[in-house]
Amino acid sequence: MKIIGTGSAMPSLAVTNEMLSEILDTSDEWITTRTGIKQRRILSEDTLTALAVSASQRALESAGLIAQDLDYIVCSNVVNNFVTPSLSCILQGEIGAGCPSIDLNAACTGFIYALDIAESFIKTGRAENILVICAEQPSRMVNWKERNTCVLFGDGAAAVIVSKGDAFKGFHITTQSKIEPLYYQRKLEFNPYVSQADGDAPLIMNGKDVFKLAVSSSVSDIRNVLEKSKTTADDIKYFLLHQANIRIIESVRDFTKQPDEKFPHNIEKYGNTSSASIPILLDELHKANKLEKGDLLVFSAFGAGFTTGACVLEWTI
Repeated sequence: MKIIGTGSAMPSLAVTNEMLSEILDTSDEWITTRTGIKQRRILSEDTLTALAVSASQRALESAGLIAQDLDYIVCSNVVNNFVTPSLSCILQGEIGAGCPSIDLNAACTGFIYALDIAESFIKTGRAENILVICAEQPSRMVNWKERNTCVLFGDGAAAVIVSKGDAFKGFHITTQSKIEPLYYQRKLEFNPYVSQADGDAPLIMNGKDVFKLAVSSSVSDIRNVLEKSKTTADDIKYFLLHQANIRIIESVRDFTKQPDEKFPHNIEKYGNTSSASIPILLDELHKANKLEKGDLLVFSAFGAGFTTGACVLEWTI
């Protein structure tokens, strides 16, 4: 398959480090030196569904298609207002598509997992045009009194349209069952005297464990897909890594022995937007005319589970 269109949408509310320092025992320097984040976008008056719709419509416009041209929708989403129906079902109606749709939850690796699924549909002839949409609201999962986690995350949505082609040169996705480093747990205790559980437990993260897993898995996955695609790191125009922490990005870059300019980032503006982070960055590069036909790109991500994934593709727009 190949990517034929991109689109993204961000919440209107920008929450800076200085704003967080007014409600938390933290500072801009403390956050920036540890994460690289200066601000993040948080849903307030906007809704996640509205972001998903905007990102999808922009991707369709970029591809020169309309919603009725879609044969499938694959949506990566961890948490939203609805447990059921799925976000992809809601989105399908909002944009006026008539195709099947599914949600998947591979945490921050969801974009690469969704691309892998989309390629399978296209290879088997089940679909020709597929919307891959990542819409995430991790701000719902954090405790906004806990500075070690809440400062990391932001909300956002981004989409790509994929169609028949031979641009994707190699995929590698993995799962290692490691729950403790990063998880968010619903309270499911039965109580016949209340109508629902009294809230969920906040996101739990062991930063040191996540850092080690993220760097080691990303380096291993990138080496694997480069070998599968018979390319080298020198052949790659850009490495688009999951935007979780600037230190992780820099560590992976050090292992690849590639220059800074090959590792674009926007974490300073948006924080960790979960599975939406790579397609948001991709859309920014596309709209800024920083991608040329024939450029080779690497996507690499990691997330709770512990899930990881990477792929190599040729830019064809």
